[in-house]
Amino acid sequence: MSFKLYVDSQFISPYAISAFVALREKGLEFAIETVDLDAGQNKESSYTAKALTGRVPCLVHDDFMLTESSAITEYLEEMYPAPRYPSLYPVQTEKRAIARQIQAWIRSDLLALREDRSTYTVFYKRADQPEQPLSPAAQAAADKLLRLADRVVNGDCLFGSWCIADTDLAIMLSRLVVNGDPVPQKLKDYVAFQSQRDSLQAWLKKINPVPLQHTKTLGT
Repeated sequence: MSFKLYVDSQFISPYAISAFVALREKGLEFAIETVDLDAGQNKESSYTAKALTGRVPCLVHDDFMLTESSAITEYLEEMYPAPRYPSLYPVQTEKRAIARQIQAWIRSDLLALREDRSTYTVFYKRADQPEQPLSPAAQAAADKLLRLADRVVNGDCLFGSWCIADTDLAIMLSRLVVNGDPVPQKLKDYVAFQSQRDSLQAWLKKINPVPLQHTKTLGT
């Protein structure tokens, strides 16, 4: 098998993280290629010829190419199923559906929060430049996120054991946690626990901490 994963050159895309974590959790070997989004490399024909939607992440598996992180994680789950490979999703049908529901919601909602608390502030945070207060729209999105998370988080993992939706939800919550916005302690603990997972730590080690302060642990 031959895998290559295209990710953003700053290593801050939460969707690239999801695909990276999925590959690591499956125990699959893969190469990483970076794409400079600020320079518009994702719009160049050399990239769009591989990436159908022109976005990151893009998974290349031999001659097959796939974009959109949730499509990538579901592809990997089907191609490399349990029990031979670790599962990315809960086995039970209803729980699996809920995990996919959470993933879809995170990707399609909360735009104002994503704008006010970008993942740049999560992984590269200037200690001398505190974030501005959330806008009314972002605060409403944050309240919605916290209400949902409070309902589904009961311990260290959503369903008793890790699934890919845990990584996605923890990264979304970390936008608030890292920037010092009010977050219930149980959700802070959840983010801190998830951030220590080996697959996510492997991503964090790829981030260049200079000249910014690197947040090694999302929950601190």
